[in-house]
Amino acid sequence: MTMPTDLPVLTPQMIHSARDVEAWLAAAADTGAVALIDKEEDWTSFDVVAKLRSATRIRRIGHAGTLDPLATGLLIVCVGRATKRVEEFQDEEKTYQVTIRLGATTETDDRGSSERIVEGAQPVAEDRVIEALQRFVGTIEQVPPTYAAIKHQGRPQYDLARKGASFTPRPRIVTIHAIDHIQYAWPDIHCTVHCSKGTYIRSLARDVGEILGVGGYVHQLRRTLSGSFRVEEAVPVQMAAEALCRS
Repeated sequence: MTMPTDLPVLTPQMIHSARDVEAWLAAAADTGAVALIDKEEDWTSFDVVAKLRSATRIRRIGHAGTLDPLATGLLIVCVGRATKRVEEFQDEEKTYQVTIRLGATTETDDRGSSERIVEGAQPVAEDRVIEALQRFVGTIEQVPPTYAAIKHQGRPQYDLARKGASFTPRPRIVTIHAIDHIQYAWPDIHCTVHCSKGTYIRSLARDVGEILGVGGYVHQLRRTLSGSFRVEEAVPVQMAAEALCRS
């Protein structure tokens, strides 16, 4: 398989070969390397980095694009000198599979906090749902969720929110290239979102729910593509760590 980078990439095909894993580790320690991780629920992106730092015994490790704890899917991890390429990978377009649940909101805009049922919310016609989604295709101004890793006056918003601090998230310009593969059965919308870096799918779910007047939040989220890297080429972090520790 030809990978879209000149750096060695840890993939599912490699981890069953001790020789391949050793070669990847040697490259990681010398010129740098990339690990494609299929992040599971309840792992933070920082947890993944910490796990691989311990397994490789290489301190310089960073990820290209945070995934929320409840999100799954492709996380690009740069090891050693490859950390210089984090921004390059982070700037790539992303694709997500998302389930938006209508009829309720949550404080975090995902199922990481309690549902607040929207009083009087009724099932919405499919044509209205599709129309609402398509209104967000293009270059738009988007307000990040209150609970987000983006910094406000030098501190992560989620830290301020947890402490009860009062602040207004700053809007940002993002591009949603397409929303397709739409399947709808109240209260859930399943769709695929192709977007620029910095796009918050939780904000999209919240805003679609607001337009429809019934509320909405992300119930499931999976990153399937980042640039030319695909989640099918990624390895669960525990499996990657075990293979690296054996070498």
